[in-house]
Amino acid sequence: MAKMKAIEAAAKILELEGVNKAFGVPGAAINPFYAALKGLGSIDHVLARHVEGASHMAEGYTRANAGNIGVCVGTSGPAGTDMITGLYSASADSIPILCITGQAPRARMHKEDFQAVDIESIAKPVTKWAVTVLEPGQVPGVFQQAFHIMRSGRPGPVLIDLPFDVQMAEIEFDPEAYQPMTPYKPAATRIQVEKALTMLNDADKPLLVSGGGVINADAAALLTEFAEVLNVPVIPTLMGWGTIPDDHALMAGMCGLQTSHRYGNANLLASDFVLGVGNRWANRHTGSVDVYTKGRKFVHVDIEPTQIGRVFGPDLGIVSDAKVALELFVEVAKEWKAAGKLKDRSAWVAECQERKRTLQRKTHFDNTPVKPQRVYEEMNKVFGRDTTYVSTIGLSQIAAAQFLHVYKDRNWINCGQAGPLGWTIPAALGVCAADPARNVVALSGDYDFQFMIEELAVGAQFKLPYIHVLVNNSYLGLIRQSQRGFDMDYCVQLAFENINAPELGEYGVDHKAVVEGLGCKAIRVFKPEDIAPALEEAKKLMAEFSVPVVVEVILERVTNISMGVEIDAVNEFEELAEKGEDAPTAISLLD
Repeated sequence: MAKMKAIEAAAKILELEGVNKAFGVPGAAINPFYAALKGLGSIDHVLARHVEGASHMAEGYTRANAGNIGVCVGTSGPAGTDMITGLYSASADSIPILCITGQAPRARMHKEDFQAVDIESIAKPVTKWAVTVLEPGQVPGVFQQAFHIMRSGRPGPVLIDLPFDVQMAEIEFDPEAYQPMTPYKPAATRIQVEKALTMLNDADKPLLVSGGGVINADAAALLTEFAEVLNVPVIPTLMGWGTIPDDHALMAGMCGLQTSHRYGNANLLASDFVLGVGNRWANRHTGSVDVYTKGRKFVHVDIEPTQIGRVFGPDLGIVSDAKVALELFVEVAKEWKAAGKLKDRSAWVAECQERKRTLQRKTHFDNTPVKPQRVYEEMNKVFGRDTTYVSTIGLSQIAAAQFLHVYKDRNWINCGQAGPLGWTIPAALGVCAADPARNVVALSGDYDFQFMIEELAVGAQFKLPYIHVLVNNSYLGLIRQSQRGFDMDYCVQLAFENINAPELGEYGVDHKAVVEGLGCKAIRVFKPEDIAPALEEAKKLMAEFSVPVVVEVILERVTNISMGVEIDAVNEFEELAEKGEDAPTAISLLD
């Protein structure tokens, strides 16, 4: 057996589990880990400017490619608490990331030592497992178990807290004898699949709802194949966007209160049966359960047993990994098709396609200041099918989901349930770090952008180029819109006259100056006709300098984006598209 420090064994296990990149901030209590990384030499490290930023970078890294697990590292105390938001975001969306924190020596943990905090207890509610390792000999087993837990069942994050003296202690560890543990994945049975298909086949107007679990299981191609065999339309959730291409004949639109298409809501409301795979019936997707479920039956397939029946009781629940289930669904569906048992769905598909063709929102506005709808129209023109969009929360994200187009899984990277402001920049950097050749376009409102703007320096330092579209109305736009119900516009104004940038008028922060001060490039746009040229120029700057490039579009101060309290009562604040030129980049044209 080989003798080594416990922390050296931990670093070696990261390598053996497939980790090749970590994001973090070094400090006294975690310096042994950094020494081990330096000695190992096989794991690159990206130095964040804020430890929360490191956790979101790890999230972006995981979400970028199937099988990835992002690792974020910090010293004790505030570094651990800074990463809690990232752990919450990862937990909420079933994203495996590993958070490693340093800790005071064991003998001083209970003595209010400098930066000593019970991070294990703090992190437990937002992780699959949080543990402070108190015996050096347990370090290899804890790291092995961490990867097993992250990959088994519903994926999710783990925090490992390491006291300084535990890291430094010598243990016996043989890397050649190490073997990752096989993750547990529940599997649907043939009987369950046949019952579900019988219910679907008995229905007149069935739909598939495809959730983020399909992407987590790397099963988007299977989902599309299943839909094609059945000839049944698909409603992706926001987290499942891209599991079927937007321009596919069976893509029936997204459903929901905010991040939805008019035709998606209409198609769901016209259905009589829904088979949900890898989704959790999130309230922004369903609205009230009564409206969503009325007049239709449901089958729910999910990897997590406690998700079945959590929001409402389905007519049939199946606990299964999405990929395993879809493999069996495709197999049985093909058998039934060959035997002539499947119903002809062509009339129902045509009905859904007609809604998709005619129920489009208008995007072509020539106003100055710019109306936000026009920004997404121009983005559709400039950015190709291979573009990966990264966004978090706010009117910018809601409008993006209504107007942008996604053609592939993992080309829409979004934190769905938690929605922390500031997520977008570090997450985009994590995606770039995972796949440097990818065309990444991030999207933020001005407040999200300001939350963790310092992380742009990471992109400049480590040459992580991407384009960041910043739509600036100098408002907390989504909160302002929600305050309409309280008849107020209170504490949501970000506007002020910047004494150093009079050309901005009341738009406050000079984002261009800040971005350039952080080592990146920036372009500011005031007119709609200048958006596309600015985006094309951003591509050139990104290629030339290998840094993030921000394109800021100055918007009209107040815009209400389509949303409502029920999927059958969405408020359309703007005029609707009546002809093709009203929405020239819509996925299906009116004429």
